[in-house]
Amino acid sequence: MFIDRARIYLKAGNGGDGVVRFRREKYIPAGGPSGGDGGRGGSIYFVVDEGLSTLMDFRYRRKFVAPSGEPGGSKDMAGRDGEDLEIRVPPGTIVKDDETGAVLLDLTVPGSRVLVLPGGRGGRGNARFATPTRRAPAFAERGEPGPELWVQLELKLLADVGLVGYPNVGKSTLLSVVSAARPKIANYHFTTLQPNLGVVALEEGNSFVLADIPGLIEGAHTGVGLGMEFLRHIERTRLLLHIVDAAGVDGRDPVDDYHKINEELRLYNAELAERPQILVANKADLPEAQANLPRLKELAASRGQEFFAISAATRHGVDALMRRAGQMVRDLKKAEPAAEQVQELVLPKEEPAPLEDFTITEVDGEYIVEGPGLERFLRRLDLNNRETVRYLQTLLAKIGVYRKLAEMGIPEGATVKVGELEFEYME
Repeated sequence: MFIDRARIYLKAGNGGDGVVRFRREKYIPAGGPSGGDGGRGGSIYFVVDEGLSTLMDFRYRRKFVAPSGEPGGSKDMAGRDGEDLEIRVPPGTIVKDDETGAVLLDLTVPGSRVLVLPGGRGGRGNARFATPTRRAPAFAERGEPGPELWVQLELKLLADVGLVGYPNVGKSTLLSVVSAARPKIANYHFTTLQPNLGVVALEEGNSFVLADIPGLIEGAHTGVGLGMEFLRHIERTRLLLHIVDAAGVDGRDPVDDYHKINEELRLYNAELAERPQILVANKADLPEAQANLPRLKELAASRGQEFFAISAATRHGVDALMRRAGQMVRDLKKAEPAAEQVQELVLPKEEPAPLEDFTITEVDGEYIVEGPGLERFLRRLDLNNRETVRYLQTLLAKIGVYRKLAEMGIPEGATVKVGELEFEYME
């Protein structure tokens, strides 16, 4: 099954907690602190796997959570880092922010491994809090939560050449005779309901990828027919083979078809209409085609495009068309700049606010101390530990919280809240 859209949840691993430990060795009755730091949480990476061609794997699994880091150990030993989580996606996958729709990554280089969410930092053990005046700290720091993100995945096929045209003009037949692909072929509209890829092998070491895009009709750029679902799959192609039914089997004029399809390409993406094209008149072996071939050849000449008259069913002219398409692909590839391999997704980050950047507001007789830096710092403290609370009180005095409260002239016994910590104010 071909799946080209998915919505998934990503969460990097939490950092492991730091621990409280003390040296307990023979002949050392008063060993110092030796609690180690927690390990880093597992990070999340996208890996571009050229063996994949669909997002079907994400139909059954939508949540990806990396393992957390392990707590620290004694003897200053750090905890084990959480194992990184790799998510494999096919080449051509676009990663969008689910909330804003902004494009975060465009994964086109096979084999590339891109960091998406780094794991949370591990908490510090009590050995890290020892000072000349605090020789035996009995508290440690919690690990930092791993970041999380909902993203949309959207696949745009990576093909060198795309087949475009109205339904039932012979695109699938052409793909089937020039490659090992076996698309569904029948004499009715919209036989092809999903893009099909095939590799056209010309000679040893010379091949290109050909994509059969489901038939377009007038209004495709607005979603009529199957247009909006599949127009994006030709955005990355280097060359378009514009197939028309030279015999007009369905009662349509092939010249009119040509203009309408190009107009749909232009309305969807103006750059697509300017993409190199070869005008291919299929079913040229039928008697009804003879009157249209000169018109189509003249049309191609007026647009500066090459023209080929073929019969996909009998293979007449097909080999010459594939050789020319292969040569044009090689020339277009040489003119392209080298693809940039992204190593890391850089999400917008707020600079961590200093602890001194806080405000105190009165709400119903209570005084609430708030600040982005202070809140982030408090999340990593275990306020059920008395030693931790004493450490925090010293810190609050150092950054000027008590001085600010005194300047505000708050009454004795007033309730002061700092995050989860609540105490009565005393001069």
